[in-house]
Amino acid sequence: MDFEGIFTLLLAVTGGILLADRAILKGRRQRRVQNRQVPDPQLIQYARSFFPVILIVLLVRAFVFEPFRIPSASMMPGLVDGDFIFVNKFSYGLRLPVINTKIVSVGEPRRGDVIVFRLPTDPAVHFIKRLIGLPGDHVVVRDNQLTINGTPMPMQDDGVYSGGYGFTGAELALERFGADQHVIMLAQNRVATDFDTLVPAGHYFFMGDNRNDSADSRFPLVGLVPEQNLVGHAVRIWMNWQIPGWPHWRRIGMKIR
Repeated sequence: MDFEGIFTLLLAVTGGILLADRAILKGRRQRRVQNRQVPDPQLIQYARSFFPVILIVLLVRAFVFEPFRIPSASMMPGLVDGDFIFVNKFSYGLRLPVINTKIVSVGEPRRGDVIVFRLPTDPAVHFIKRLIGLPGDHVVVRDNQLTINGTPMPMQDDGVYSGGYGFTGAELALERFGADQHVIMLAQNRVATDFDTLVPAGHYFFMGDNRNDSADSRFPLVGLVPEQNLVGHAVRIWMNWQIPGWPHWRRIGMKIR
């Protein structure tokens, strides 16, 4: 559901009602009752009450933080099905709601960032993946080993996964980009997907941390992601709740690495 579009429409409707009341309707009411004080119609009262609330919610969602829910296993082991996350929309610049046009440039995406983006083949759908390739990078994936611009990215064994979700026993590995590292999962009984690409200007190459079970830039469904499709940097888990079931309290507040 496009909440940003819905809130923008509600803001326009309530604002339009208030503007019409101030410009035309209020004067007509006063003349009709010979300038006596009478309560405003309920529609006007509702618009006056909801307009500032909708405006604040829209500004926060559009320019600061937006919540999302993780619906799949593609970013395991760091993010699991049922995680609710906050995405920092200020990290890579301010964008106008709905049309997604950047109006202020603040920062640039960094290799290794976990980012929410709009699916190029269907912008109404949001995906979350890890940024692997920057514009101009030559990215090669061979048997889950990443090589970027001719340099293999360091990767070392990190035991096996024991957290359930159908992936118990999957191999884990520490992958390093410069000074930063993160854990990836190599799911059992799944085929590693190799890839070789040169990332064009204005585009990014993404992969899921669950390397053998992720629809990402290696596949036509996603492909290389244009810069204007970036939504923001995923920063925190604020809740985990798989319904039916109970919340997993220990995941609340976890930083996304």
